[in-house]
Amino acid sequence: MAGGGGRPRKKPRLVRHPVIPVPDCFSLDLFCHLCIVQLHQNVPLHRVKQWQDRYFHPTTLKCLGLCIQLGDHTGQSCRNPKPAFDDDFVVIDVHGIHEVVLNFCDCANAPSHYRQLLHSHFFPATSTDLRTAATFSVLEHFHLLSFESKVSAYDDNTGIKPIKDCYSVVLRIMRQWRNLTSLKWSGRGHDPAGVDAMQQGQLAVLCPACLQLRKNVPEDLADVSSNERWIYSLFLAIDANFRLKHCLVLNNIKDPGLSCGWGYFVEEGQYKTYLRNHADVMQEKSMCISHNAINMADTKLSKGLAATGVGSVVCARHDMQLASGVGYLQRGEKYMNMDYIVFSTLSAFASTPIVNFSYNVACQWHKKLWQRVLTLPLQLQPNHAHTAFNFFVPKFHIATHIAACQTNFSFNWTPGVGQTDGEAPECGWADINRIAASTKEMGPGSRREVLDDHFGDWNWKKVTAFGRVLLRKVKEAVKAETEHRHALMELEESIKESDLGVVSLTNWTNEVLAWELDHSKPNPFESKVTGNLIGSSATTQAAVRLELLMQDAQDLEDRSSVSLHLDVMPSILINTGLDLEHAQQRLRADNASLGQHATHEQQTKILACSNSLQRHIEAWTEIQVLYMPSVSRLHATDAAGLNSTWPSDDEETGCPRPRPNSVKPEDFQLLFPSDICSYAPQWSLRFAQANDTLDKCRSHVRLRHQLLHFKSRHLHGQGANTRARKTVQAVDDWLVLSHDKYSHARSALVCLSRHIDRVGWDHSLRPLKKADLRPIGDLGGQTLGIAIMSWIWRTHGISSHDGEGLQDTLRVEWCKARARQNWWKEEILLLLVEMRRVLAFLACEAKQWDERATLRMVERSEYAEGLIAYANCQAAIRCDLSASFSGMWRDVGGLISMGLISSSDVFDQSTMDLRFESEIAALNLDIGQASAIKIKNVLALGRRTMAAHPER
Repeated sequence: MAGGGGRPRKKPRLVRHPVIPVPDCFSLDLFCHLCIVQLHQNVPLHRVKQWQDRYFHPTTLKCLGLCIQLGDHTGQSCRNPKPAFDDDFVVIDVHGIHEVVLNFCDCANAPSHYRQLLHSHFFPATSTDLRTAATFSVLEHFHLLSFESKVSAYDDNTGIKPIKDCYSVVLRIMRQWRNLTSLKWSGRGHDPAGVDAMQQGQLAVLCPACLQLRKNVPEDLADVSSNERWIYSLFLAIDANFRLKHCLVLNNIKDPGLSCGWGYFVEEGQYKTYLRNHADVMQEKSMCISHNAINMADTKLSKGLAATGVGSVVCARHDMQLASGVGYLQRGEKYMNMDYIVFSTLSAFASTPIVNFSYNVACQWHKKLWQRVLTLPLQLQPNHAHTAFNFFVPKFHIATHIAACQTNFSFNWTPGVGQTDGEAPECGWADINRIAASTKEMGPGSRREVLDDHFGDWNWKKVTAFGRVLLRKVKEAVKAETEHRHALMELEESIKESDLGVVSLTNWTNEVLAWELDHSKPNPFESKVTGNLIGSSATTQAAVRLELLMQDAQDLEDRSSVSLHLDVMPSILINTGLDLEHAQQRLRADNASLGQHATHEQQTKILACSNSLQRHIEAWTEIQVLYMPSVSRLHATDAAGLNSTWPSDDEETGCPRPRPNSVKPEDFQLLFPSDICSYAPQWSLRFAQANDTLDKCRSHVRLRHQLLHFKSRHLHGQGANTRARKTVQAVDDWLVLSHDKYSHARSALVCLSRHIDRVGWDHSLRPLKKADLRPIGDLGGQTLGIAIMSWIWRTHGISSHDGEGLQDTLRVEWCKARARQNWWKEEILLLLVEMRRVLAFLACEAKQWDERATLRMVERSEYAEGLIAYANCQAAIRCDLSASFSGMWRDVGGLISMGLISSSDVFDQSTMDLRFESEIAALNLDIGQASAIKIKNVLALGRRTMAAHPER
């Protein structure tokens, strides 16, 4: 065979000027003119070359005599052919622009000429004087390319041979193609009322996880209980994009558009009428921070622009563009523009119990909002009686607001919103901004249709990804909820260790519950006390020293003590050794800080400290030998380092390590009983030392944090900042020494615990890393939703000795830890509900397409078969998606049941657990029904003889 003709292979004929199909045909055999024309009757747009002048010249099938005959004349010639207009017809295909000879069928019962082209998969550029068409394949190809790579219809030519300029023709055809395909995808071709019955927003691809009345939630939600109203919340994110500018090109009279508010843009006529009627309203200034888009809305430059940008409303949880949720901004981000766009979108969700608005200027926009709403058209005014409205600032933007806004408009501390961040519009802008340049100079109608088309493609991609996205979110939420639940339980257990902590925890719980019900009450997330440092620990080293001395005195009094030295008891020996150990650490740190060019005065000071330390160590070791005779042998055989209590990680604390072969006093190993034997008094001292140094670490961390905060807010100039840096460096040095001392004490405890019966101590004295040395409220580089407070604060608890500042800080952090755990639990429940909504929505749409199959009566049987086949295809796509999602989510119920354990939170726990159980059971039931529908649909399609073209 010679290519796409599909005929049996023929023996090539030898002719003087053979031709070869290149590169579209599979065969490379040479054929004569007659054979090549005959083989390409069904593939008339193949490119061919002719051998001449010792090489292959590009030619066309038209030059070889091929004529395209339209009409239903299978195997026969038309009796009444009619040539195209001026006998000149151009076809635009994927691989080029073709000039062809084309004849229409002009017989009595033949369809109209433009229908003959459509039957042949040629889309005509006009309805009369037909001379140009584009193939369906090139339109589908360009449509897909425009979605994926945002290309325009313009292309370049090599310049060797001029080609016909079809740029404007392609734009015109593509515009009609976009409009017709969107109407077809929405089912308008199956509606007997046709295009005349179109309403605003009907071409939009809806979000299957949001509230869609009569599709995935009941129509009447008035009977929903107060504990479950938050589950039926609608999350709307509002934002403006000033990259999508529009030049002042044409007007709506010359370019009105093929759709009038049917997609994602608001209806232009009513929108501009409302703006003209309120053109004299001045923009209110922001009282929070300098929101330039708001404050400069009346002065923003707009010369030569029909719009400085667009305002948009999207689904805040799923990042899907909402119907009638986009509108042009003529000059800045004016409230009257945004009000109209927002409530145009909201009009489709009339009976929603709760609406949560996310807007980066919500703290200002909500002021006098309901006064402005009264100026909107009546059909856009919401019902206050049955709907509660909440206002939030997106999590990324809220950090730039004043402190009051950061608590009053935060997603972080409000119950009933899960892990919603409100930043969904930013993801959509990143996609649509790629066509900002190519749409900037379009006519107003054309531009709205192109943007609508891209918004629809974005939404459809989101729909097909719901299975994977929701499954990933559920896994992350279950894992995070478990981690934050354990962190909260650990913090509460440490607080409850004292009676003061129990009382404080009860008071804190009452405060946060009262604030969540009424935001006019004091905000528990705000600190009431500032400037205080951490108080001393409940178990200090000084207290343990006093207790051991009292025990020694009691032993002497009872004559039960066996002392080998008149002045030094065993406890005093160990206590003094700990002081010498700390002096060694300080001397090593001072040595390391000298540098290469130390002064004589610095060297003298270090040497004096070293000599003094040497004398103290010699005196101490003389007494040590009395209680530990084996020490002399260990030092003599150089075996002291075999059981060292120093941490193995030299880089963890930042303090210099002792050198094993050094004879300097700071490197001498003192050899405590934990290094060679068990000794109970050392355990008590080491345990107290670890608690004491951990408490000092907390104090140094808070002090450093306060110094840095004071420096950034109040100090200016090089001199002041230099002095402040020296102070901060001194605190850092103290922190390094305390960290090293704690690590040494804990290592000794690890060695001692192997010889004496001590368990459970490592729960409150854990390995201390540099990443743990961060103040309360420091996220450690993580986001607020997943960050967990450092363990050094979770195991501290509250005592009467603690300062008021620490207790207030712990109160705030407990409120935040409780809120984080509640976020994730709410998020899991919201995701379960959304999974059920997705399956219900897809099942509803599949049923609607089945009903549309025979809804419209047409004049010809082949048209009816086409309508049925397309409806079956669309229903099958929904069933396939539902079955695919069900397979992905089959184990979700078990995952949640294993990972979720009851804990105290804002909701009634028994009600919350029952809600989880019911949602998991309902999800499993929906998954089973989706699989059954898929099997039923496959069997039904197998019995049908019509084959549908696989489209979206």
